[in-house]
Amino acid sequence: MSHLSKVLALKILATLGLWALPLMVFPASVLEAMGFPPQPSYLFPRLLGWAYLALCVGYGFGWRASVEGKRPNAAIWMGIVSNGGACGNLVVFGLLGSYSQWGKLAQVFVWGSAAVTGLVALSLYAYGVREGARETES
Repeated sequence: MSHLSKVLALKILATLGLWALPLMVFPASVLEAMGFPPQPSYLFPRLLGWAYLALCVGYGFGWRASVEGKRPNAAIWMGIVSNGGACGNLVVFGLLGSYSQWGKLAQVFVWGSAAVTGLVALSLYAYGVREGARETES
């Protein structure tokens, strides 16, 4: 399995396990026990979970193409934009103190998410864009 395939597989598993499914199905009490701020309605976090699941569908098609030796450009760029944007927002809002009133577990979770999304975006660039450019030059 190529490095790109491994990055896409890791992204799918992490997105499903850490973001999509918890936001879609965890009761509000569990999210609040983790230290996330209470909300009058969990509609938008639930919708975000479904959006993450939709991204996983795109990553899944990209993973399959990558395993078959094809270059999944749409999945690569989708991942760079999605993860790079998430990383940037998480870091900026964190530096502005947006998480300072959150519980410790929630703070660890969002800062960890910033690190993981940044690493995924860089990995997709390295193994998707740069490696793809080298293959076309040869």
